Parts: sequence; C-alpha cells; structure tokens
Amino acid sequence: MSSLFNSFHKLQKVSGIAKVPVRYLNLLEYQSKHLLRKNGVAVQDFCMVDMTSDKELEKFNVKEYVIKAQILAGGRGKGHFSNGYKGGVKITEKREEIKDIVNKMLGHRLITKQTPKDGIEVKKIMIAESVNIMRETYVCILMDRQKNGPVIIASPAGGMDIEGVAEKTPHLIKTIPIDIHQGITDNMANELAEFLEFKGGLKSKAAHEIKQLWQLFCKVDATQIEINPLVETDDGKVISVDAKLNFDDNAQFRQKDIFAMEDDSESDPREVEASKYNLNYIGMTGNIGCLVNGAGLAMATMDIIKLYGGDPANFLDVGGSVKEDQVKKAFEILTNDKKVQAILVNVFGGIVNCATIANGIVGACKSIKLNMPLVVRLEGTNVDEAKRIIKDSGLPIISADHLDDAAQKAVKALKK
Repeated sequence: MSSLFNSFHKLQKVSGIAKVPVRYLNLLEYQSKHLLRKNGVAVQDFCMVDMTSDKELEKFNVKEYVIKAQILAGGRGKGHFSNGYKGGVKITEKREEIKDIVNKMLGHRLITKQTPKDGIEVKKIMIAESVNIMRETYVCILMDRQKNGPVIIASPAGGMDIEGVAEKTPHLIKTIPIDIHQGITDNMANELAEFLEFKGGLKSKAAHEIKQLWQLFCKVDATQIEINPLVETDDGKVISVDAKLNFDDNAQFRQKDIFAMEDDSESDPREVEASKYNLNYIGMTGNIGCLVNGAGLAMATMDIIKLYGGDPANFLDVGGSVKEDQVKKAFEILTNDKKVQAILVNVFGGIVNCATIANGIVGACKSIKLNMPLVVRLEGTNVDEAKRIIKDSGLPIISADHLDDAAQKAVKALKK
C-alpha cells in the first residue's frame, strides 16, 4: 500500500545531509489485520497459506477471493515476480484457480517500486474475502513531531497514491491533532466521517471505526496505523481493507506478544545481528565504516566524511552504555562488509567511558586481525587513559585530534 509516512526509515538524505535513522517494528499485512480484528476493528475475513501448509484454505469458503502476497513493501498489485508472473494481488471467484495462483507467487521474489532490484521472496500469502467496494477513503493515525503528539489524517480519496493526493489536491486531506487526554471525541469522529463523505447510517459506522482505531493505537503503543482504504461496501458496511501498523521500539517491554510477531527474514542480516547486541546498525553504499556513540554524532560524522570526499558505508551507533564485547561485535560487523575499506571511530565520552571503547578497539583488532586503515578520534570521559591504551597496544591505529582531522585522515587513508 502507499504510505503517506514511511515508518521504517532507513537513513534518508536531503542534499547530501544525513537525517536521523529511526527503526520501528513492522508487521506484514495479515499480522496487522489480526490485531485489528482482535481489537474490534472491522476487517474482511481471511486465511493464510505458507510454504508448509494450506490447511486454513480448506475451511475458507467465500464468493470471491483476494489473493495477496505478503511482503514488507507497497505496490504489490502492480509488481511482478522473478518467474515472470504479473501482480502480487489477484482476484478470482473460482476456488480451483487459487492453488495455481498461489504456486506462482509462493517461493518467488516479488519486485515492486518499493523493493530492492531483485525483489523480496514471498513466504506467506493472505487469501481474503473480496468485498464489493462502493467508495474508498483514507485514514491514518500517527505520531507527529511537528504537532508534539498524535494526529489523524483523513482523505475521501483513498485507495490510491496518497502522496499524490496531498500534492495535487491538498483540500482533500484533513489533519487534526489529537489531545492525548481526550482522545478522539465523538464530535471529532463525526466530523471526520462527514469529511470522508459517509452518509446516513454509514456515518455513525465510520465514526465508530475511527474511534476503534484510536483505541487500538493507544493499546498497542503504535507510532502509526494507516488504513488505505477504509471502504464503504455495497451491503452497508465500513471495513478496513488494507492496513499498515508500526510500533514504538521503546514499548517492547509492554508489547512482548506483538514484538514476538516480528519477521526479520526481510531485514539486513547485519542489522539483525547488531540488534542482538543492542547496537543500531544501518548499511549504506560507501566504503568508510563508522563506529560512533549517539545518533547526532553519527550524522555529523557521516556528513563530514561526505564533505571531505568520502562515502560512509554505514551508520553504527554503539550507544552510551556500551561494553567491550559490543565494541568487538561492532568491529566484526564492519569488517564482514566487503565494501568497507577503512574504519573511522568517533566517540565523545559523556556517558560512555573512552577507556572502555579503547579496550574494545584493541581487543577487536587483535582478535580479528584487522587489515585495513583504522582512524580513531576519542574525546571526553577518561580520554587520557584511552589514548594510553591505544598507544601501548602497538597497533597501527591512526589517532585524530578532532572530527575534521578524523574524516580527512580516513579519506586520505583510502587513497594510499
């Protein structure tokens, strides 16, 4: 589906300046629909087929079937598979056609405008009851930093590229901040239902669904619930046909069941491995590996590398409570990336002890036998002891006095 706000942000760039990467849990569509249905939001009936079983399908009988490949990317309907099959969303009334369609999707890579070039392997397929849609609308609740809290975004022009709607017909987009104490009131829900052009008894049904979405948003610590489309059917129902939910990682301790649903098979293996050690890693396209503490310092480091003609290979934030074993793991992740030809460590020791970083660097270099240039800039807590540890190690580590110096030395080291 098209998302007005993409909540699983990789490192975005605007005019070469890096923005903060934010990682949120993402669920597949069928998982989101399970949550919606469980929490009183109206969705059409559905079942699942995967690589191991199609037993749910045996008991699933409806008049018309919608067959949807499950991957974490939009544009599935207009996508194509690695085997040449067209479209990751199919509709059929003939039950006997389902298995043939499933076989052409399952185990093959689906390529859309939002996937990597070689696509994503389809391991699960959702088969849902088709509904006769009279109208499609758009509803999204999300956390908005500019509004310092949640907002609800609505449009009567749902089921399409909502970014295009916002750009070409902004009058068809309504955004309302939500008071976290009052929530979505009856008046607000009715106002939104009217803006979405629901008439008569459908207006109250739409208002009810909007309030249910707000209750779910709060209950599961969501950062976004996007329904595109929220539809009016020919038999007088208001149903969430397509859903995308994102969640705040900080709420994992409260939402253990939801986070246990995460499927990391589509994730970068380096990110998955880093997360096991409480490291924040995001791969990029350059050749200078970056190890830093803090998102702000990471952004500055990558920007200055770019300024001096280099290209960062990653964003790797070890955080403020890093231990020596985490530093070692960070080096393993960096050196296992074949694109990395030099490493720049930039640490400002406020919470973190520079000596801890230094011991981790020395231990990592000795254990993995580092064979590429390593530039280290340390400043802050216990920095003198950290510099002594690095000097006494006898390792060919290039020391830097400040960030500009470190970036220049890292870029220069690649040219030797």
